[in-house]
Formats: sequence, C-alpha cells, structure tokens
Amino acid sequence: MSATDTYTGIAAPSEGLFKDQGSRFLAFAYPVESEEEVRQLLEKARKEYHDARHHCVAYRIGLKGEVWRASDDGEPAGSAGRPILGQIDSAGLSDVAVVVVRYFGGIKLGIPGLIRAYKSATKDALDKAEKIEKTAGAWYELSFDYSRMPEVMKTIKDLALPQRGQDFGETCRLQVRVRMSLEQDFLERIKNVANFRIF
Repeated sequence: MSATDTYTGIAAPSEGLFKDQGSRFLAFAYPVESEEEVRQLLEKARKEYHDARHHCVAYRIGLKGEVWRASDDGEPAGSAGRPILGQIDSAGLSDVAVVVVRYFGGIKLGIPGLIRAYKSATKDALDKAEKIEKTAGAWYELSFDYSRMPEVMKTIKDLALPQRGQDFGETCRLQVRVRMSLEQDFLERIKNVANFRIF
C-alpha cells in the first residue's frame, strides 16, 4: 500500500539541450520547495545567460503539485511555459522547476516548432535527472526543559523523525521533520512536553 504523503521529485539539478534551425534551447531542471527558490534560480539564469533571448520557466511544488506556474517570457502565449509544465506533469514530478534558456538562431520556428523545442529540451533534462521519493511534511522547532528530554527523544525515536539543529543549553532546542501521515500522532505526544513552531 502506498502512503498518501509520498510523491516523486528529483535528487539534484540536471541539464538538457535541444537544437533546431540554429536556435539552442538549454533546459535546467532543479529540485525546489518554494516559489522563492524558483525566483532565485530564474534570476541566476537571467544573469548567467544574459545574452539569451528568452528565459522561460515552469514549476510544480507540493504533495499534490498544487503550487504551479508557467511563464512564456515573451514567446508566443502557450508555446513555452505550458510545454515545459506538461513535461514535468507527464514525468509525474513535483517540487521541480525547469528553466529553459533560448538562444535565437535567426530562423523563426513557428508555434508548433517552439512547443516541440521547449518540450524536447525539458524532457531531455528530466530524463537525465535521478528520481527520488519525497515525503510531504514540515519541520518543527521544539523547545523544552532539560527534564523533558527523555520523553521528547522517545517520541523522536518512536516516529523515526529526522532531526537537526540541536542546542542543549538551559532550554533545549532541536528541529524535527514530521511527515504528514504522522503529524496527528506527533502533536498528541508532544503537546504537553514541549513548545513547538512550524517553519
């Protein structure tokens, strides 16, 4: 039985390329978890490939891919962003952004040609990417008295929660990642033991 809080993403950035009539389409696929990350990646591409004619992007984020956008960046409407997004969707991915940088070769490709080019470059990048199973969830920061440490640690161990950022000073602090399907159980166990915030 597959868990309802898992989905497929990519492990690391990957690149793809498509050439047609002298035009070059460079595709860059990235693992992302927020729209802010996508904005930064797009900025980086605009700076790095400042001499390119277009920097088109599409992304899908979240367990059900509920956060998404597709931009044609000056290409004819629907000829760039949508085909990029279509490839992300047909690969069944989320938490993925693809930026396609186009260098114009002097010959117009027409809308069908552009759609094919953006699709092909994106497909090339995604085919090369390593696919990974991702788990929907959230990071919680816990703060608690030293005396509650055994209870907190038992909960973390019982639920096998990844942790980071431990600071056991006067007040103990640490961060744990709680997968969506364990959230209720986690909150029940922790509510009387520690203060928490999601970030």
